Amino acid sequence: MSALFESKLSGLALLNRGKVRDIYQVDEDQLLIVTSDRLSAFDIVLPQPIPGKGEVLTRLSNFWFEQTRDMVPNHRSDVTPDQVITNPKERTLLGDRALIVKRLDPLPVEAIVRGYIIGSGWKDYQRTGAICGIGLPKGLAQADQLPEAIYTPSTKATVGEHDENIDFNRTVALIGRELAEQVRDISLRIYTTCAEFARDRGIIIADTKFEFGLDTDGRLYLIDEVLTPDSSRFWPQDQYRPGISPPSFDKQFVRDYLEALDWDKTPPAPALPQDIIDKTAAKYREAEERLTRTTL
Repeated sequence: MSALFESKLSGLALLNRGKVRDIYQVDEDQLLIVTSDRLSAFDIVLPQPIPGKGEVLTRLSNFWFEQTRDMVPNHRSDVTPDQVITNPKERTLLGDRALIVKRLDPLPVEAIVRGYIIGSGWKDYQRTGAICGIGLPKGLAQADQLPEAIYTPSTKATVGEHDENIDFNRTVALIGRELAEQVRDISLRIYTTCAEFARDRGIIIADTKFEFGLDTDGRLYLIDEVLTPDSSRFWPQDQYRPGISPPSFDKQFVRDYLEALDWDKTPPAPALPQDIIDKTAAKYREAEERLTRTTL
């Protein structure tokens, strides 16, 4: 399977090259997003791509955009990549990695929803008995399901920087109470609905991150990626056990490998062995296959 570490498109201005996505200007109202095969861990881009990863993320996001469009509008345009990318070789190289979207104003917060206690939430709970200031019952074990899903936003980090968990009052200060409540409520609704859908297909969505933007009329849109192995923790339901960090279909597999190395989580990131690359690519593909299959 081919891999794309960095896109280079003729005839379009490159606006930004992020951790994973390259963003080009189509016109004043639309952008072209290319989801590359780059992989970031601990907010640092790793030196090797994961073949096919960008195509999996784009197809899965499109799948979830369809599933959630009655809950909240999303940033997808009616224009297709074929109408914008006129160079046949470039279009073939991108495969399913390209998406044309409306140009919106992104909100300065990431909307994180947690249904299980893991990762930074687990560390926060061990220290304080809470996550982002939300008090939780005593005696929870690592990877336990929470009594109900909780909303724990964070700030957006630039490339090379780390996201910062914040409490709800901080989001109110950043974007106003009405919008903060709207983002919180729709994030919880999307997560709860889609987590139930995924569970029927053998996948636990332990937590996830959403991003939102506004149009010129102040209307809220779901943007970026949705419920992918990059933005979520996916656990196989048949292997889930509280008390441990469960096996996963997402980049936690790579994080676990990197955690075992003598690396201080600052650039440059270490190279990945080929078997880690291959297994990561396979996990991403299996997550997509399970979630999008039409028969249970």
